[in-house]
Amino acid sequence: MLDIADELNRWVEQGRDFAVATVVAVGGSAPRQPGAALAVDSEGTAIGSVSGGCVEGAVYELCRQALEDGGTVLERFGYSDDDAFAVGLTCGGIIDILVTPVRADTPSRPVLAAALSAASSGEAAAVARITSGPAELVGRALLVRSSGEYEGSLGGHPELDRTAAGEARALLDAGQTGVIEIGEDGSRCGQPLSLLVESSVPPPRMIVFGAIDFASALVRMGKFLGYHVTVCDARPVFATPTRFPDADEIVVEWPHRYLERTGTDGRTVLCVLTHDAKFDVPLLQHALRLPVAYVGAMGSRRTHEDRNKRLREVGVSELELARLRSPIGLDLGARTPEETALSIASEIVANRRGGSGVSLTGAHTPIHPDGTRRASGRIGSVA
Repeated sequence: MLDIADELNRWVEQGRDFAVATVVAVGGSAPRQPGAALAVDSEGTAIGSVSGGCVEGAVYELCRQALEDGGTVLERFGYSDDDAFAVGLTCGGIIDILVTPVRADTPSRPVLAAALSAASSGEAAAVARITSGPAELVGRALLVRSSGEYEGSLGGHPELDRTAAGEARALLDAGQTGVIEIGEDGSRCGQPLSLLVESSVPPPRMIVFGAIDFASALVRMGKFLGYHVTVCDARPVFATPTRFPDADEIVVEWPHRYLERTGTDGRTVLCVLTHDAKFDVPLLQHALRLPVAYVGAMGSRRTHEDRNKRLREVGVSELELARLRSPIGLDLGARTPEETALSIASEIVANRRGGSGVSLTGAHTPIHPDGTRRASGRIGSVA
């Protein structure tokens, strides 16, 4: 739901009633992951997607029905063996979708409205919703902020809200969306409840060092992937808005000095495209000791060996050097700046998602290795 927060927040501000269908669990080769959502307002306007087209029509009708009768439903969609064109996922996966009305009389509307407002304004926040358990609790929501404070109630045992808030904050801190299971009384035993926790955090950072032609293509690719992109170079003649119109920020400063003073976190990716020892060595000496997601450096294999030698000489350990992706990118046979940017972006995605980077043709590994969890409980109808 939070992936379409901007549009939904506008609907809330306009006083519209709507229903939102959210993917809460997936199995097999499902097209969308938990948190993906489709919403339909009282006039029939639809935004978002839950399946990339496979079951959108059926989910649209479920949303219209939920708006009419005010009921929450959890529906399962899977592969149709008899008719590939029937309602089902022809990719062979399974998705569980929670359809929740958000009307003026919906008890959880104030909490969901606050969550949408926070997400659309760029504030880090998570919303936890009960997806399976007692029918009277399903759809209840809790908003959890980065401070640990929470709003709303899941409607069960008093300890349930505190436990759910703690679990949701852990996912929020990691910038992740996922499903958790806890007891109705907030413990790890007893009758379990399944909760979908959706996290909304500011975009992760991509910092590109070296204002070269390859950097311009990488900036565009980084924006396409949803990063907040900064370009840093010590040479003012190259680091200009004219050369990098898509960058969120352009910094004219020695790279290592900028990295020492700027903020990074576990989602930040650092791309060093300078391939100049006077810039690379002090920059990488610091970068390889930061808890960031990715550090890559451009250069030939000869440049790579020389750079590693220099880094060892200034005290960089072998364990730290092992974090360096160099030469940067996957082997795509890239030649142009755009192809090279695709190579680098592919490695970043593979590193983030745990992919191997090999061709899927002939492979026997899951296409979506982390998309195998399904909701354990059912309400409403099950397809």
